[in-house]
Amino acid sequence: MKHLVSGDRNAYDRCIFHVFDHAGRAVLILGLGVYPNAGVIDAYATLRLGDELLAVRASDALTDDRMNLSVGPLRITVDEPLRRITLHCDADPADPRGLSYDITWTAEFPAVWEPHHIQRRGDRLVLEGRRFVQAGNVTGTIRADGEELTPTPGAWTGTRDRSWGVRPVPGEDGGRGADEYRPEGFHWLWIPVRFEDRFLMVITQEDADGHRTLSEAVQVFPDGSGLADGQLGWPHTDIRYRPGSRHPESAVVHLTDPARKPLELGVEILNSSPLAVGAGYPPASDWQHGTWQGRGWTDRRVYDLSDPAAHPMAAFGVTDHSARFTLDGRTGHGIFEHGSFGRHDPSGFTDYASVAP
Repeated sequence: MKHLVSGDRNAYDRCIFHVFDHAGRAVLILGLGVYPNAGVIDAYATLRLGDELLAVRASDALTDDRMNLSVGPLRITVDEPLRRITLHCDADPADPRGLSYDITWTAEFPAVWEPHHIQRRGDRLVLEGRRFVQAGNVTGTIRADGEELTPTPGAWTGTRDRSWGVRPVPGEDGGRGADEYRPEGFHWLWIPVRFEDRFLMVITQEDADGHRTLSEAVQVFPDGSGLADGQLGWPHTDIRYRPGSRHPESAVVHLTDPARKPLELGVEILNSSPLAVGAGYPPASDWQHGTWQGRGWTDRRVYDLSDPAAHPMAAFGVTDHSARFTLDGRTGHGIFEHGSFGRHDPSGFTDYASVAP
């Protein structure tokens, strides 16, 4: 809407798509956001292919035409609400090996409400988001590094998330709240999983002492299946980290079905894309969402991810991992989004420098 009820500069409305193959070779992440009180619209796309991350970012002045979901070379078209969406990135004439794509995302499951997400710093509300998530299949073409990838149902998966509300935009003085209410630790998991016959969504957010401030575990079935959606208990996750890091290699999410039968959601990490590199999520140092870059700003970059030391801040941001999942004899695919910073007693992390043995 053109005028919001709040004048909070951090007001936003944003989406994210994950497009990835089941072999673990490619992870395409893209999204678009509007920041009405900052007067900004921006979008991004990153493709992890081997040790390279190709990124396209664009930002511009927000107009009154809120149905036009395009910025620079990046465009999202809603062909049929909640059912079919077209994702597009123009090629760069000056760089024929750069990233471009034409993808159709098609829903296979109903959209799922996520829990109301609230964070405070002292008494001040710093984040309040409403969100929904959905899973489907993808078809089309991704062009990068001189080759073409052709997503197809059965070999690729597409998930998406839409959120809106208030979310911090860089550039504001933190003041007393930032100085006196700095969190000791933060642990986050966001796990959408698509199986052939069902879609699972697991979310957990915990403080340094393990206190759960956000928790969700649900499964939903396709429209017309005749099966009832249901909650899957209070999720607990055991994560095996790469030694000397907080990089997850595998995990088990312990769930409970409506009949109180224990369920184990197995997780095998296939590929990884840090959102603080290329995608504009904090603590990215070259560009972050909602920041004014001037009119008509477009940026393309290639990042080398072979050496983690080259991107030291990526470890303090959320990373999206494409993964293979198992559940009660089924195999599915989805995203294991993980962020663990500072102290987290259940994981044995004592401070921001603490890593797995």
